[in-house]
Amino acid sequence: MVVHDALVLDDPVGQSLRGHHAHLARQLGQAATYLPGVATFSAISTDPDAADWADLAKLLGRGELADMFGSPAAPPPDWEPVFLLEGRQMIWPGSGRPDLSHAGSDTSVVELGVDDVPEMLDLVARTRPGPFWSRTHELGTYLGIRDNGTLVAMAGERLRPPGWTEISAVCTAPEARGRGHAARLVSALTTRIVARNERPFLHVAEANTGAIALYERLGFKSRKHVTFQGFRTP
Repeated sequence: MVVHDALVLDDPVGQSLRGHHAHLARQLGQAATYLPGVATFSAISTDPDAADWADLAKLLGRGELADMFGSPAAPPPDWEPVFLLEGRQMIWPGSGRPDLSHAGSDTSVVELGVDDVPEMLDLVARTRPGPFWSRTHELGTYLGIRDNGTLVAMAGERLRPPGWTEISAVCTAPEARGRGHAARLVSALTTRIVARNERPFLHVAEANTGAIALYERLGFKSRKHVTFQGFRTP
């Protein structure tokens, strides 16, 4: 039986890299990061010392991005700050399927694969839902909605700490918004995740009030505030 310990969500990147996503990870000592093209997320010990930061720098290489996600650890002063974004972590508190009474007419949801990556990258470039690279789809299942053959919306699975699966890359092309596509995709992923005895969670920028409202309507609850930070290695 899976134990849904929410404490693992305090370090979802490290828990994923050392667990379900170990086959997609590079590790050195207490430092870990994803393989190039999969994700730029990195993890380090909860109380890192200079040696830990040196290991992470060695893993990433000079002048590379270390996306520390919600890690509170501060890197050495020669690590250049790249971005800082305030957000929140939300979790699915129950079981079953979210309420889709507000989502409009039914639309077919399809599973996306490696052949769809060029379209997925194009949709991400137009909608900017967050980091998504050429191999990000390897993190889990990605679903999409097509309109006359064109991919207009998608969402997928990203981080996988024990007992949990993150829903991410939720995006809809501008010309296809207002049709309930995001709600249907999040609902479909939630149903799949719950069916394998795991619980969904997600992260959203605090400024994205529309997305927060949607997730709350679907039944997600806020768990904690998160500050996303990225740095460039020296």
